[in-house]
Amino acid sequence: MKSSRSLPLLLTALVAFSLSGCGGPAKQTNASSAGPAPKGFPVTVSNCGVRTTYQRPPQRAVSLNQHATEVMLALGLEKSMVGTGYLDDKILPKYQDAYSRVKTLSKEYPSFETLLAAEPDFIYGGFASTFDEKEGRSRAAFTKAGINTHLNVGECSKGPVTMNRTDEEIRTVAKIFGVPERAERQVRSLHTVLNSVQGKLSGVSPVKVVVYDSGDKTAFTAGGKGIGNEVIKRAGAENLFADLDKPFGDVSFEQVAQRAPDVIVIYDYGDQSAEDKKKFLLSNPALKDVPAIKNKRFAVLPLSSTVLGVRVPSAVESLARQLHPGRFK
Repeated sequence: MKSSRSLPLLLTALVAFSLSGCGGPAKQTNASSAGPAPKGFPVTVSNCGVRTTYQRPPQRAVSLNQHATEVMLALGLEKSMVGTGYLDDKILPKYQDAYSRVKTLSKEYPSFETLLAAEPDFIYGGFASTFDEKEGRSRAAFTKAGINTHLNVGECSKGPVTMNRTDEEIRTVAKIFGVPERAERQVRSLHTVLNSVQGKLSGVSPVKVVVYDSGDKTAFTAGGKGIGNEVIKRAGAENLFADLDKPFGDVSFEQVAQRAPDVIVIYDYGDQSAEDKKKFLLSNPALKDVPAIKNKRFAVLPLSSTVLGVRVPSAVESLARQLHPGRFK
């Protein structure tokens, strides 16, 4: 969606934002700082190398990427949003009504100019690509325009991403918007699902799995550093590429065959359907002796459930049901 504003107006807005902002990439402050600070403010957040002090909750937020948007909606922040963009799946039904009240700025990432035209005071990105410097959307560029930014912590975690990091992300976003009690309700709800699954899987033998995200020459798979590995473990399985020291990586199909997974977990998204991915894997000669292929054992998860956000517990439950159906009768 292109901005309807003229270039002179955009430049004027940019100058206005620049004058209202302060600090550089190491420190930002909320542009809307007139009047006394609300209760609990100011708050300071360190996020992926950027330290931001918020004098008051953002009032004109934009969320980009599915998991960022759904965190916002799960916290009931739609009235504080002026735009959103870039979904991988349909919004969860329970958030659809709230989502429909927020303007969609673009199908994928909006341009820097389109974002400026929305006059946001806060941009929340799910993936690092939200703030692509080559596309003119770096966090530093938004800082200069007086716009605060936040990146999903899953994109900059040094150690393995666990459910604790998911809880942290929800609590941090709630803190920025001055609604910490909503975060606690959300975290309790998510852990209720996880605890229920854990109870059903007590004593189960882990199923050996490999993730197939995409790729025809190599397999793009889940390593041991991302939230996907946590989903696999909590679902009663063993990720055979957990020794891959990053969230995702390429491995050869021969490596997949050597590790002999009992089940292949397919990440479903994009133009290639899960069924097409199954057909490709079943016809790959390098995999013909793999137990998962011989027994045609696959599990499917939507990509939006395998990144750090409010879908993680439901992804655990869905995968557990597919791997251990007898425990969910």
